[in-house]
Amino acid sequence: MRGILAFAGYVPYHRLDRAAISAASGTNAGKGTRSVASYDEDTTTMAVEAARLALRPLAETGRALPDSVWFSSTSPAYVDKTNATAVHAALRLDRDVAALDLNGSVRSASGALRAALRGTDTVLLATSDIRTGLPTSADEREGGDAAAAVLVGEGRDGAPVLAELIGGASLTEEFLDRWRTPGDVRSKQWEERFGETRYVPLGQQGWKLALDDAGVAADEIGQVIVSGTHSRSIRQVAKVATGTGGVADDLTATVGNPGAAQPALLLAHALERAAPGEVIAMVVLADGVDVMVFRATDALADHVPARPVASQVAAGRDDLRYLQFLSWNAMVTIEPPRRPEPARASASAAARNEAWKFGLVASRDRSSGALHMPPSRVSYEGGAVDDMDPVPMADAIGTIVTFTIDRLAYSPSPPIVFAVVDFDAAEGGEPGSGGRMPIELTDVDVADVAIGQRVELTFRRLNRSDGIQNYFWKAKPLRGDA
Repeated sequence: MRGILAFAGYVPYHRLDRAAISAASGTNAGKGTRSVASYDEDTTTMAVEAARLALRPLAETGRALPDSVWFSSTSPAYVDKTNATAVHAALRLDRDVAALDLNGSVRSASGALRAALRGTDTVLLATSDIRTGLPTSADEREGGDAAAAVLVGEGRDGAPVLAELIGGASLTEEFLDRWRTPGDVRSKQWEERFGETRYVPLGQQGWKLALDDAGVAADEIGQVIVSGTHSRSIRQVAKVATGTGGVADDLTATVGNPGAAQPALLLAHALERAAPGEVIAMVVLADGVDVMVFRATDALADHVPARPVASQVAAGRDDLRYLQFLSWNAMVTIEPPRRPEPARASASAAARNEAWKFGLVASRDRSSGALHMPPSRVSYEGGAVDDMDPVPMADAIGTIVTFTIDRLAYSPSPPIVFAVVDFDAAEGGEPGSGGRMPIELTDVDVADVAIGQRVELTFRRLNRSDGIQNYFWKAKPLRGDA
């Protein structure tokens, strides 16, 4: 059987209350919140977090399952350079695992999922997007930032199929509804009624064709996901599902619409709540329509998500200031600390230290057991030379020993919080037995930092200079959604 072997969504910690937009602009921005990627997050770092969560429930042997990693976004950190290679490196995958980008449009993500499901390789698809618009625009208030990852392949021991594709349909039509030219910071949209006249008939036809292909009746469907970037059409097509199990929550009231990441995020959210045997239909309206019909397998009953989407939504912090949101999205420029900006990261140094920089692989002295972060050729205990074992630390949990708040060092979102962290041993030993490391904290309020606080590691961007994204690992508080 071929289908979905693993899945997860990633929702950033920060939220912008739409009331903050209303207060700043004097307009009615509606109710609820939208998710916001932190100043040190981009679509690559969010894709890494989603992929880590998707792979975590698998057995250790399952971590090398993918034959390839696919990355899809409308807002990639790089063009010309492949973004999926950073995801590949952060997951510590073997060199023979291909890393490919399928970027450019919202439909690229749903098309990638469809291709993976109909292919033969085991594919880890990571979709990620940062969606905003000009201040006070509909895209600004209705957009959202998030990522999702889906592992697709043949079921096997330790990684059974959790949901199989039982049918679907795909229809394409060329019309100009939404567009963004390269280099532009916002999307533009034609008059909404025009898009409605194109999408609604496509959605209705695609829905009927997909049900026929799957061999199921409408009343056999437990959850229906309808996603896309044309809200009026989504509401109209969703009415087609009336009388079935119902339209699933699209998370627009709490997360917003994360564009290319929305279909897989909502699919992960639906699977986390699905019962074995339940049928889930997913409709994606983007430059046509893609409909996929899944049936959850008995194996889903034993699947425990690493961090459910619902718990991430509930754990978010919704007091982000509107000016801070604009600054993080480069819509306004605030006065930075009067310190030199960082120099661009060295490509040669990054290449020499790829395992540490991207995979956070430390080294342990075979004779004394001393752990070195960063890895070292010479042990600080006994002086052994080149007698080390690699030790991946990205999944380690640690405890803050001491910390400092730096209000002078350069940061696009000051102040910087640095901490010294003692990590648990890889096999779950006592705090401190896994090594000590100075590290920057993120997703934290300075008033909440405390000695003894438990933290986990997260893949982030240290800085950006000359267009180069300087990625590394930071620590963030271990919260209730863990």
